[in-house]
Amino acid sequence: MSGCNFYGQIPTWLGNLTQLTLLNLSANNFAVRFHHRFHISRHSPHWTYDPIILVERFHKNFWLLMYIPQKSELIKLQFYRSNTHFSNSLEVLALSNYKLYGSIPKSLSNLASQYLDISSNDLTGIVDINMFKKLETLDLNANLLHGKQSFSSPPSSSSSALLCSQHQSSELIQFKKLELHLDHVDMSSVSLSSFMNLSSSLTSLTLNSCLLRGRLLDHIFSLPNLRELRLADNPQLTWFFPMVNSSKALRFLDVSYTIHDSGELPKSIGELKFLRHLIVRAIPMWLGNLTRVTEILFGNNSFTGQIPSSLIYLKDLNFLGLKENNIQGKIPSFLTNLTKLTSVFLSYNQLSSFGEFQFSNSLEVLALNNNKLYGSIPKSLSNLANLAYLDISSNELTGIVDIDMFRKLKKLETLNLHANLLHGKVPVLPSSMQNLFISNNRLSGEIPSMICNITFLTILDISNNSLSGTIPSCLGNFSNSLSVMNLRMNNFHGIIPENFAKGNRLRTLAFNGNLLEGLLPKSLVNCINLEVLDLGNNKINDSFPYWLVALPKLQVLVLRSNKFHGAIENYESSGMFFSKLRILDLSHNEFIGPLPSHFFEDLKALTTNESEDDPKYIGENFYHGLPGEYVMENYLFLQYQDSVIIAMKGNVLPLKKILTTFSIIDLSRNMFYGKIPKVLGTLKFLRVLNFSHNRLNGHIPSSLANLSVLESLDLSSNMLTGEIPMQLTSLTFLAVLNLSQNLLTGPIPQGKQFNTFQNASYDGNLGLCGFPLSMKCSTDETPSPPPPPSIFEEDNDSMFASGFGWKSVLMGYGCGLVVGMAMGYIVFKTGKPHWLVRFVEALKEVKWKDETA
Repeated sequence: MSGCNFYGQIPTWLGNLTQLTLLNLSANNFAVRFHHRFHISRHSPHWTYDPIILVERFHKNFWLLMYIPQKSELIKLQFYRSNTHFSNSLEVLALSNYKLYGSIPKSLSNLASQYLDISSNDLTGIVDINMFKKLETLDLNANLLHGKQSFSSPPSSSSSALLCSQHQSSELIQFKKLELHLDHVDMSSVSLSSFMNLSSSLTSLTLNSCLLRGRLLDHIFSLPNLRELRLADNPQLTWFFPMVNSSKALRFLDVSYTIHDSGELPKSIGELKFLRHLIVRAIPMWLGNLTRVTEILFGNNSFTGQIPSSLIYLKDLNFLGLKENNIQGKIPSFLTNLTKLTSVFLSYNQLSSFGEFQFSNSLEVLALNNNKLYGSIPKSLSNLANLAYLDISSNELTGIVDIDMFRKLKKLETLNLHANLLHGKVPVLPSSMQNLFISNNRLSGEIPSMICNITFLTILDISNNSLSGTIPSCLGNFSNSLSVMNLRMNNFHGIIPENFAKGNRLRTLAFNGNLLEGLLPKSLVNCINLEVLDLGNNKINDSFPYWLVALPKLQVLVLRSNKFHGAIENYESSGMFFSKLRILDLSHNEFIGPLPSHFFEDLKALTTNESEDDPKYIGENFYHGLPGEYVMENYLFLQYQDSVIIAMKGNVLPLKKILTTFSIIDLSRNMFYGKIPKVLGTLKFLRVLNFSHNRLNGHIPSSLANLSVLESLDLSSNMLTGEIPMQLTSLTFLAVLNLSQNLLTGPIPQGKQFNTFQNASYDGNLGLCGFPLSMKCSTDETPSPPPPPSIFEEDNDSMFASGFGWKSVLMGYGCGLVVGMAMGYIVFKTGKPHWLVRFVEALKEVKWKDETA
């Protein structure tokens, strides 16, 4: 009965179904209360694939299976110190990563449960391991628990696992558990002789990142039933693998980032005939002796040389992971003989040649990205009938892409040719394709019409090529799975498709740097999952698309360098006007009118520090690539990272990743007029503000001092008047300031970041004085605006009282005469100076307002 949208309490009469053995009520909306004694302050109808698992025994033969959503922002649970009680019939309780707080209730000791997982929470207090004697599996890792962990008596012999990660531990004593997992426990003070007490029945021991020091005794390697041993990330741990060992059962060994006594990996490891997983930091030549090895993970090391030929003897090998090393030479042809090989990761090395490239048809995953491979793409790739994932991006591949090369790969889901030097047209693709990356090449021609037949396409990135033609209209609605459409930096012309269908999953739409024209299609309101909309540098001719407020997830809106026009009005938005927006670029258009204050008021994402506390990249949670069965440790995860081109600190910068803490408002090079709204001061997490090259007037609002993380402020080339607010000195992150070409007066604020700005920040403001300008400010009064045309009309007493003598006046008169003649010549030859025009226009506007008031 899962997924039926049931709600309310779970009916108690279910306990009367005496013949029922299992009832699955997962993925419903029940208000779970744990017999009304376990308080849930908030619950949610949204379910994930990582739930709480609650298995409760109603009677002898009846178990109830429940899933509870795991998103911590939707649910918050509390353990009460004394009054929390659990049914003794509870069999399995998993409450990992739910922000539980408080101490662990003593009532848990009464559970008949075999499995308790309360890891990754905020639990505090002293841990008493003895209260969990009845458990078979206990996981307390990643909490705030403390105290000495020891047993007054051994736990139940039936217990199979203990997981107490990230707690302080002072001793290990003998117990009979089958599995011991102590990853991230601070064991720096533990004597390594304590491990002599480990039971011979132990099957799994993990001590990763435990700050172990000294020499580990050989006894561990002689435990007869030990199948898994992980000692990774203990850089001060020295160990010696015995030449003759009794641990014939060992299947998994990870000794990475530790020290072996001899400095080299011992050959005796080659005698572990049952070993299937080996993780080390050197490629030994005797590797071929491990004939039963099925997976090799030697990634993220400094291996040099070539792939050892001894691998040819590993007939059962199905996973070869050698990424992130310095392996050189060509891809060896003997890999063809490994007929069970399904996954090969050789990315981030120095491989230079495909050689006589051949792989067995069993190959499903091939990652050769970020090497130095050159030449053409081998045609033999088209023979890998089971290939699902191919990544040869970021190499030096050249030549023309065979248009039919990938047509025969009927199982191919991901093709990544990004960042090479390939020519030709977009290849014909199989209908199985899900993720296509051919960006940053030299491809030409049009988007083939066959792309409309790829109904499961999720990512389409063909940016930074020389493609032309129109955008196929089918791209608006042909696939419900399409999430990313990146056509940036090509030569596409015509209009944007007008048929974006309801229910689509578009998350990123990037058409920047093309020749698109016409109106912005209003069917974009159907893209309710859209986070990035980048239409900059085209020829789109439209008014401001206020209707985009219907996109609740929009974080990036770039409309720069188009022909957008008209006023941005204060539309009624009910508080939802771009509430998620972090990057707004409307620069280089033809917008007019005052800056809409209500517009800025609704940019809620810039008023809170939600992203500051937990910074991520936009699109970070969106993955593409392999199904789960191909993932080995961290070998898979390729993320699609959103990017954007912005103008910041005087430069045009491509951001390859967009951090959620980064925010920008750029309305420069339009025709906005009026005052800068004071409400901008509420956007205290704004980092870049650019209103330059408009017709703004009035004073710089002191409320801008509230923009505490502001890094760049550009208000240049406007008609701003008054003094620079002293409060702006509190902007300690401010690295770029441009107030040039305005009508500002008075002293330049001193101190902190203002001591780092050069003259160029204030050019064209003749009324400013103080460092770094050569014009000094009076010590007893604020400097006045630029003097009127004739100084001789002033009162003599006041003139001399202010510190000027006749000598100064005559010197100034002489200099003024020379400058005046020079300026007159410039005016005569080139026309009226722009700063003077702005000054006169500002005076006219003030006078006109006074007359009409």
